[in-house]
Amino acid sequence: MSLQPKLQLTFEEWLEDERASLEGRSEYLDGEVFAMTGASVEHNAIVVNIARELSIQMKGRPCQVYANDLKVRIRSADAGKYPDLIALCGEHQFQDGRRDVLLNPSLIVEVLSDSTEAYDRGKKFAIYRQLPSLREYLLVSQHQAQVELFSRGDDGRWSLSDFSALTASVPLPSVGCTLLLAEVYDKVEFQPA
Repeated sequence: MSLQPKLQLTFEEWLEDERASLEGRSEYLDGEVFAMTGASVEHNAIVVNIARELSIQMKGRPCQVYANDLKVRIRSADAGKYPDLIALCGEHQFQDGRRDVLLNPSLIVEVLSDSTEAYDRGKKFAIYRQLPSLREYLLVSQHQAQVELFSRGDDGRWSLSDFSALTASVPLPSVGCTLLLAEVYDKVEFQPA
């Protein structure tokens, strides 16, 4: 997904416009609004695969996974984002009664696109790290079997685990799940970057 600056608004103005919009999605950061473009077939397949695997493992537990359209508010960064996937177990905290802006995800997943990879790894991750509830940030390549898991330790430090074999399992203790790379990339045909 490509991000292009759009116009300057307050968070509340952006949220009101976003909720009323029929023309697509945008993200908000400190007064700036960025239009989001669509995603590739591979990107969408990976998102669906991960959502399916997490949802199956969460069945019967007080956990939930959401794909694409639920916004996340990062108050300390004055930001509103649409992660590819978000998940949490336990009580949900929402911006307001509309229940479309989540405040407390414990897992955020971004499938890397050529146009946003640097942003997802850099500034976006720095913004997400300001969420006190966030325990894990998963970056997933759509060009090869490659998953990077950033985990926040009890001391607040982030560590990186890298997975690239289709036989690998990615532990996600924040939501009590494990992702098999073979399932993440099920029916994904890798295209050259």
